[in-house]
Parts: sequence; structure tokens; C-alpha cells
Amino acid sequence: MRIAAIQMVSSTDLNSNLILAENLLNQAAEQGAELVVLPEYFCLMGHNDEDKRAIAEDEAGGPLQEYLGAQAKRLGIWLVGGTIPLKSPSGKVTNTQLVYNPRGELVARYDKIHLFAFKRGNESYDESVVQQGGSTVTAFDLPSQDGHTWRVGLSTCYDLRFPELYRQLRADLILVPSAFTYTTGQAHWEILLRARAIENLAWLAAPAQGGHHANGRRTWGQTLVANPWGKIVAQLSEGEGVVVADLDWELMQEVRQQLPALQHRRL
Repeated sequence: MRIAAIQMVSSTDLNSNLILAENLLNQAAEQGAELVVLPEYFCLMGHNDEDKRAIAEDEAGGPLQEYLGAQAKRLGIWLVGGTIPLKSPSGKVTNTQLVYNPRGELVARYDKIHLFAFKRGNESYDESVVQQGGSTVTAFDLPSQDGHTWRVGLSTCYDLRFPELYRQLRADLILVPSAFTYTTGQAHWEILLRARAIENLAWLAAPAQGGHHANGRRTWGQTLVANPWGKIVAQLSEGEGVVVADLDWELMQEVRQQLPALQHRRL
């Protein structure tokens, strides 16, 4: 199965981000990607967290949801829409991944469970101020053109630090749309991604934000695809672009037979 992970350097302007995303989606489709994944916050990297409230949509629908469904249908692809903010009964917003099939139909929703917080010197983040964490582990089945049905597990950015989530996904392909900070990404991004692939003997794709943003923030980038043995098979350092990779079902099955760790679990 051919997939594409999109890297962006999203700005504070929603419309500009949607135009850029569309161009990158076109590139992915032109290269034959069956599944395309956008990064976290693809639609907006606001001046502050409160900007998420301004574009948050009702779960029943809205312009961003219509955009994602229309892009999936137009290009005939499976599309994972990075994340968009949806309104929550708490008054906060959820950081939500929405999955659309090639007919433009919504087939899965995942609300980011673990909310990022970090403080070092003048660098400080606390997503819980405006975000409501989710509680449901989510995966969906993708009947691929390769004749196999892939179980695709959803996670977002900071979720990467909680391996128990990935055990519950029982996925063949793990997705990790992210906007890792430069500080934490430089230290931990690659090693955590490769570890999650190795632990679960699964393919992994991590589309990221990667560069200097108009709001002054710098994200780490390094969008990558890793195989079930933890080898990076495709990667983009910084800037905007499309990372395309062919996922080998037989390789995954071979690795799982050679090292049947998933069958040896006792906890």
C-alpha cells in the first residue's frame, strides 16, 4: 500500500493553510498514494491557543470538515485530516483527527487523549488550558488495493510518549500526526517513533509540522515512515513537502513470525 505523510509549516492564516494543504494533497495523489495523512494543526498554527476556539466547529459539521471530505472525494483517497478543533460541551475544544474514505465519507474520529505540557525557561506550553482530552482508543480498517485489509491506529503528537495506547490499538499501521516542539523533537522524536514501530511490529507514519512559524514557534519536522523493524524508509527534515512510501504487508508478517512478541504478551 502506498501512503503519503505531508509536512507543513502552517501559518496563522487559515485560508493560506488550506490552499497549501490542497497543493500537497494533489502532489501525494499524483504520486499514487492511497492513504494521505496531514500533520497536527495543519489548518492553523495560531498566535495563541485561544485561536483554536475561533475556528472550532460543531461535530455535526463545518467548513473544515467539508473541506476534508471534499478533498478525499475529489482525489479518490483515504484522507486523515491531521487535526482540527471541534467544540466540546466543556467549553473547551478537542484536538480531533477525522478520517474520510475515497467517497468523502467520515469513517473514524479520534480525539487526542494526552494533552501536552512543558516548561523550560521561557518556553512553556499547556494544552489543557483550552483543550479537552479524549478517552476513546480509535482504529479503522482500510481495505487496500493491495488485497489486504490494514488496521490503522490513530494517535496524535504527545500520545507518542504513552506506549500503553499503542498496545491497545493492535494496528498494522500507526499514524502520529504531530507538531513536536524543536526542543523535545530534537531530543526524543525519532527514538520514540522507532520504538513504537518496533514494540508493535507495525508500520508507522508520522506527518509533522516542520519549521519556523509566523507565531514565533519552531517545530521539529522530520516527517518519517518507519517499517516494523524500526528502520526509517522515508523522511523529510524541514519545510513543506510530501513523504511517500510503499508499505509491504508480507514484510510485516515475516517480522511478526520471526519475532512473535505480540503473541508472547502476558500483561
